[in-house]
Amino acid sequence: MISARVARPASDYPYFQARTPIGLAHRGGAGYEPNVGRENTAAAFEEAVAMGYRYLETDVHATSDGRLVAFHDAVLDRVTDGVGSLAELPWSQVSRARTPAGDAVPLMDELLERFPTTRFNIDVKSPGAVAPLAEVVRRHGAIDRVCVGSFSDERLRAMRRLLGPRLATSAGPAGVAGMRLLPGVLSRLLHSPAQALQIPVQHLLGRRPITLVTPALLRAAHATGKHVHVWTIDDADEMHRLLDLGVDGIVSDRIEVLRDVLAERGTPLTDD
Repeated sequence: MISARVARPASDYPYFQARTPIGLAHRGGAGYEPNVGRENTAAAFEEAVAMGYRYLETDVHATSDGRLVAFHDAVLDRVTDGVGSLAELPWSQVSRARTPAGDAVPLMDELLERFPTTRFNIDVKSPGAVAPLAEVVRRHGAIDRVCVGSFSDERLRAMRRLLGPRLATSAGPAGVAGMRLLPGVLSRLLHSPAQALQIPVQHLLGRRPITLVTPALLRAAHATGKHVHVWTIDDADEMHRLLDLGVDGIVSDRIEVLRDVLAERGTPLTDD
């Protein structure tokens, strides 16, 4: 049984029990040519899965009547013909919105059903999505194939309370800051209950960019059994550099580039 008090290593969680490094398809692979303009749609995720991806990244919001949708923005306007805030619209209205290619906004229920063996990295984008996400995960018995992240530490704490210590999570902003700024202090490393750091290469501290992904951070994270996944990387040379450093996963929009890099290094997406 996984303890709620002590941060257990990523290897204790089924979500992370796969050969590393892993490739994560960001919004299904938003920069892959067939997916351009179709991010976070069932069609985009289908393309990624057909390519061999077993880890899909998506964001979630809740509609005004509590339906959980896989969608990045708080409003429909940028990527669909719909208008308005998801939090203020009922599902009946959101369900009519279409991307330029004619795709509907998918429910998280739909994605878990359509891809029953795929693992999902889920970014909780709004407070209203917390309870609906917990409900969806319970309903599908999907706790062992999801990892939940958020830019809000409060949302992460709420998800951990709702789903308990079996839930795999990534560290929020406070946990990431501790890992980077105090890499040699074991007690600070253990402070975060997260199993993974999912971070960009650099982060702005005020106006000053700080490099997050360093050999020291990787050593500190690995010493406590945490994975380090880096987002959002679309350049092959940068992918190689990060993999040489020892990152455990890369999140990419250009899923065809990441597929080829992993295959070149002898760690393809699948063993097929």
